[in-house]
Amino acid sequence: MQDLWIVLCACGVFLLLCIIQVIMKSRHPVRHAIGGILVGLCTLMVVNLTGTFTGVSLPISPLTIGVSGVAGIPGVTLLLLLNLIMK
Repeated sequence: MQDLWIVLCACGVFLLLCIIQVIMKSRHPVRHAIGGILVGLCTLMVVNLTGTFTGVSLPISPLTIGVSGVAGIPGVTLLLLLNLIMK
């Protein structure tokens, strides 16, 4: 039952991102929403891959994946700043 809620929440967030793209009058709202999610997740992956060189990494959890997927690069930057402040 919990997995169903996770899938429903993910679909809801994706639809919200598509609606935002429609409001911004994007030609391909679904493509832009998927692109934004992928950019955020790739940014999170790059931060963690370069963590051995820079000493900065973020734990992989549903929260960090969600924030990076929804907010993209600004979301990962916010997570890095919060990680720096909380240490």
